[in-house]
Amino acid sequence: MSSDSHAPTPRGLLCNAGAGAAAGVLAATFVCPLDVIKTRFQVHGLPNIGKGSLIVGSLQQIFHKEGLRGMYRGLAPTVLALLPNWAVYFTIYGQLKTFLASDHEHCQLSIGANMMAASGAGAATTIATNPLWVVKTRLQTQGMKSGVLPYRNTVSALKRIASEEGIRGLYSGLVPALAGVSHVAIQFPTYEKIKSYLARRDNTTTDKLTARDVAVASSVSKIFASTLTYPHEVVRSRLQEQGFHSEKRYSGVADCVKKVFQQDGLPGFYRGCATNLLRTTPAAVITFTSFEMIHRFLANLFPPDPHPHTL
Repeated sequence: MSSDSHAPTPRGLLCNAGAGAAAGVLAATFVCPLDVIKTRFQVHGLPNIGKGSLIVGSLQQIFHKEGLRGMYRGLAPTVLALLPNWAVYFTIYGQLKTFLASDHEHCQLSIGANMMAASGAGAATTIATNPLWVVKTRLQTQGMKSGVLPYRNTVSALKRIASEEGIRGLYSGLVPALAGVSHVAIQFPTYEKIKSYLARRDNTTTDKLTARDVAVASSVSKIFASTLTYPHEVVRSRLQEQGFHSEKRYSGVADCVKKVFQQDGLPGFYRGCATNLLRTTPAAVITFTSFEMIHRFLANLFPPDPHPHTL
């Protein structure tokens, strides 16, 4: 990510938070229908749609049964989660990068330090936003259930889960979600390395790369990280989908992993992976490219004070 200087400033934090929040919302809105399909594949398996494309057929099936609203189920909690998620993530990531940098002038990090910065930021945002991801999963899958009182909206879902299941319900799936920190621990260092390579190739700096170069770096790093870490998403979604009124299929993470493997083998851990890549790759491109561009815009809009006051 872009760095304003060798020390975090209120201006730098504001740019990181504002650009991160805006980028996350843009990406989530664009790929929401694919996110709905991916979540349903993870929880309920592949639907019976006959011949033709599985993804297109699934979209048509949802649209015919649930209308346009069905294709955007869970968007509200996704946006509510992503606003703080990327705002907090990019802010903490930028601060940790600066703190761990061996070369403070250029904020250069070793691969290990970059993984630590990405992991620390990922863990913080995962814990802060997990309840909203639980709501998103429940909303996206409730159209497939019968005999269960549906959640009306994000707020009512949060209230019901809190009253019926307590803190444990709001933080269901947290362990595999934290395991998913390994995703950003792979993605962000890969992203930074690709950006550094492209900058050296073009004899420029990483904060002056073109939007196309940022898109290349973000897409390659996302595909690499997603493929390696996808199984944790299946486990997380299955645990989050279990509600107070549902029959508990899994007693915990280990039980879920065991049963998925017994029922479906290794392919069971990659259900919805192709859909996920179709969703997350453009989402990553939109998120990272728009973050970099918005960050540069905000940095130019609020230039640093050339004569800062010292206490």
